[in-house]
Amino acid sequence: MLSIIKEFLLKTKTSKKVLIDASKIITEALVQSGADVFIAYPITPSNKFYTYGQMRFPQFLAGPDEISVLQWMAGYSAAGKLPVSATAFPGLALMTETLNMAYMMELPMVLIITQRLGPSTGSATTGAQGDLKFLDGVISGGFPMPIFSPSDFNDAWTLSNEAVKTAVKFRTPVIILTSKEMVMTQKSFDVNTLEPLEKVDRTPKAFDPPYLPYKSGKDMVPTFYPLGNDEHEVRFNSSTHDNEGLIRKGNPESMANTMRLREKLEKRIDEYTFFDLDAEAGATDLIVSWGISADAARDTVTNMRKKGKKVSLLLVKTILPISPKIYEIIDSYETVIFAEENMTGQYKEMLFGKRNSSKIKTATKFGGMLAPSEIEAIVNKK
Repeated sequence: MLSIIKEFLLKTKTSKKVLIDASKIITEALVQSGADVFIAYPITPSNKFYTYGQMRFPQFLAGPDEISVLQWMAGYSAAGKLPVSATAFPGLALMTETLNMAYMMELPMVLIITQRLGPSTGSATTGAQGDLKFLDGVISGGFPMPIFSPSDFNDAWTLSNEAVKTAVKFRTPVIILTSKEMVMTQKSFDVNTLEPLEKVDRTPKAFDPPYLPYKSGKDMVPTFYPLGNDEHEVRFNSSTHDNEGLIRKGNPESMANTMRLREKLEKRIDEYTFFDLDAEAGATDLIVSWGISADAARDTVTNMRKKGKKVSLLLVKTILPISPKIYEIIDSYETVIFAEENMTGQYKEMLFGKRNSSKIKTATKFGGMLAPSEIEAIVNKK
């Protein structure tokens, strides 16, 4: 196995193609961005993150189970570290309670979810895109959590950096949503196309004294100080709390603090909204895709344009919260086809519900990867 350090740090001016998978790219990007501890319990198909995490992170902890992993991550984050873990749906299900705790406590961390075929343990070595609707409601009360989904190796690099930035900037857990095919399948790739990344600045930002651990300014994000610092008293609380971090449920300040968790992410959504729009002049059909299905969607557009068919392509990279810009793009086309590797078209259902219409169509595949011909057939179906 090629050394990660050799692949990424010994860069040359010429092309440098290596066989590589997105697990390695995401791991390196997170480390270069300043994530400093990897904590995990091994699970297929996130195994390679476990292997690479031992090699690259300054600190590595092997958890006895997924519940402990998220508890440890919360502790490390409260102490000023930026923790990372990787799992699949069975592990995520066990982590959900602590993920809600970390969200309420406003603890920065990054969680990589590698999707696989369900339900339950399903098929651990078969890819899928079936976790999206669960993630849409994973925070109790319908609160949003930033979720990025890379569509290729370049996205894996840049979105991992954005995940760390977003976790720190907004004091929140962030998810990188990927799939078995992307993180386990090696491809020939020129690693010199990836620009070196700078560590995200985690210096506590200025605030109006006195310091209160949950008092925010105009940016709606409280200044973060870790436990054990020498300057200020710090309190973290996962129950409804006021600016001091004290449980005062009947206090209007406490409820305002809870509502702020939504507002800080939704009102500033443009700061972390990413997508690619390949708009063809005169096209009335739009293909929408995300994650691993983007490969088939790209090929579909290329093939159809060669045949003289006008079609546009939207690849969504910030899956949640849903930006109004996504609706604006979709509304500008007569027919929209969602290409996803799940049974019902989960991203489509998140945007438009289960009701079908003549404008909204789905090209889906369960238990296998979508083929460009299958997407094209839905586009051409009248």
